[in-house]
Amino acid sequence: MPDMIVTRWWWIRHAPVVDAQFGRLSGQADVDADLSDLESFTRLGPELPNDALWIVSTLKRTEQTAEALCQAAYLNIEAVREASFSEQAFGDWTNKTWDEVGIGEDAQAFWNDPAGARPPGAPSESFEDLYCRVAPRIDQLTFEHGGRDIVCIAHAGSIRAAIALALNLTPEQALGIDVKNTALTRLDFISTEPKVLGLGRWRVIGLNQFGDPQ
Repeated sequence: MPDMIVTRWWWIRHAPVVDAQFGRLSGQADVDADLSDLESFTRLGPELPNDALWIVSTLKRTEQTAEALCQAAYLNIEAVREASFSEQAFGDWTNKTWDEVGIGEDAQAFWNDPAGARPPGAPSESFEDLYCRVAPRIDQLTFEHGGRDIVCIAHAGSIRAAIALALNLTPEQALGIDVKNTALTRLDFISTEPKVLGLGRWRVIGLNQFGDPQ
């Protein structure tokens, strides 16, 4: 029987943004993370592997979260910035709450097709657009770093896309998954053919692990 190659993805959603409000669409706004909940970092940090590739998005809240986790785990790493894993672009709705978005024509189109509709303004993406940039990059990095641990500090949207890839969900189904701040989602890719891109299967180890026990 050929040897199994297991590539372990450790997906973590960034800490809440400063002055977070339920339903606010931070999107690709480069806002700061609120790092005041030290317990969340001391709970999760020591669970992370010592010899891993670390990846953050191009938004600083992921980098700030990575630094806080490394401090809690006494790790000294330099994370790679990956634009493909940034949050969905919400156009004119960026930094607005759903109440501020309102119930106009654009909002109604979004609720009629939450995975496929794009908010007004630019830059703007649908969740399907986000999935189409996240999933191929996951496949590529899994191929390039087969057999390694990959710790990725990302966003709710990009983590939902990773789960959709692993479970073969539609983008609309993936939107029903709750991804909590500073919680761990573990996804393993198992392959016997390291030289063939995408050939293998995914295994879901856990969702929202080590998050707020409340």
